[in-house]
Amino acid sequence: MKKSHPFRRVMLASAATVSGIVLLLTLKPSSDPGSARAAGALPQQTAPAQESAQGGASVKDGTFTGDTIQTQYGPVQVRVTVSGGKITKADALQAPKGGRSDQISGDAIPKLNKEAIASGTEGIDAISGASYTSAGYGKSLQSALDKASAGPGATGGGGGAQAATVTGDAVDTQYGPVQVRVTVSGGKITKAEAVQQPKGGRSDQISGDAVPKLNKEAVAAGSANIDAISGASYTSAGYKKSLQSALDKIPAAEADKGKGAGAAPADQPAGSAAGSAAGSGAAQSGAAAGGATSDGGGTYTGAVVQTEYGPVQVRVTLTKGRITSASAVQAPKGGRSDQVSGDAIPKLNQEAVTVGDGDIDAVSGASYTSAGYKKSLQSALDQAGG
Repeated sequence: MKKSHPFRRVMLASAATVSGIVLLLTLKPSSDPGSARAAGALPQQTAPAQESAQGGASVKDGTFTGDTIQTQYGPVQVRVTVSGGKITKADALQAPKGGRSDQISGDAIPKLNKEAIASGTEGIDAISGASYTSAGYGKSLQSALDKASAGPGATGGGGGAQAATVTGDAVDTQYGPVQVRVTVSGGKITKAEAVQQPKGGRSDQISGDAVPKLNKEAVAAGSANIDAISGASYTSAGYKKSLQSALDKIPAAEADKGKGAGAAPADQPAGSAAGSAAGSGAAQSGAAAGGATSDGGGTYTGAVVQTEYGPVQVRVTLTKGRITSASAVQAPKGGRSDQVSGDAIPKLNQEAVTVGDGDIDAVSGASYTSAGYKKSLQSALDQAGG
């Protein structure tokens, strides 16, 4: 009969346990990078965007507006506020509208805004029944987050980078909207491009010929004082207005470096392009939208508020914490709306300056416009910390 060896049994048991653990670790499945997309998530954010939301050293706090993304049902544009390296607020400045799009956008956009705040670094889930809007939102959100990165050439509402890229107001023309984006470095326009331009039918040919020329004109002139392109007078006029509004948003510190790239030409008061969009004529301060100035103020653009008769969007300038200027970037127009807006907007602008906050009275006969104005005004004041 063989003698038992307890010590040998212990050694064998220990070896078997270690081998089993190693085998389990070896066989552990790796995460599937495609699983998120299979579940319906939009593409994951890039590394700079992840750093921004996680609060890394390269993050800039401020308000950043993403690119306008054209979808099958209309444009989508997102603006985010970053504080402490995290997304604290997300708004859609533009969303598909008209017909059933009003219902879809009304349901999807609030959900996408919440998704952006909750899951900014992981990609946002598409909203069921709003796949095109969700995809456009995700792309515009990503471009906004890219601007929040403080790496070389980063841009946005922070105003601290060497180069600043700003997008002008969308200007409606007889043949379609025109919207211009410029990059300014060292006080000079180094790049100009049309984010939106008239299209469809003959407009494709006209825009295709005129817009590249207008882009070159903007860079060469260094201001909005550019010549109209022959045969494209409407597009040229819209381009100039949007270009001027973009230059008005250039941070004052950046504009002061050169020969006033952000300043209006001598025969055109500063901010006239933005003011004329709503007939207010209010001058702009030259501060970046969402950016603060040294005196505790700044210029802030509120969210676009859709009303029954058209969109309303308000921009305010604050000096030492007080509203010193208010203007409507967008207001209902067409038919009788021209008359209503022409009468109501100046009164609402004056009311905003007088009252100093969003608690303004509605103008008689313009209840929808007044309500939209108040909401957009309040969102602008929220950005200023008011």
